Amino acid sequence: AAPPAPATTAPTTGVPAPAAPPAPAEAGFLREGDTGPEVAALQERLLRVPDVYRDGTTNGRYDTTLTEAVARFQLWYGVRGDETGVYGDDTRRALETHTGSP
Repeated sequence: AAPPAPATTAPTTGVPAPAAPPAPAEAGFLREGDTGPEVAALQERLLRVPDVYRDGTTNGRYDTTLTEAVARFQLWYGVRGDETGVYGDDTRRALETHTGSP
């Protein structure tokens, strides 16, 4: 009897598919270097969470101190889905849940 014919499969190159590029800064995402009233609102909200943004300012500048406060909030409250220290949709929802209405 003849041996079975080999199965035909698509060749593989061993190179993984390219990763999606990082999301550009877009509405709803705040990160270090951003400024404005949205940043000031974030700062005011973080001041309502004990010990997260202690002695923080509401100057509307997303600086290193604010990045660290956002990262601390993400860690302490188990926020997943946003880059560490970046105020994205998941972090916003969690912060609004913990601080109530504006």
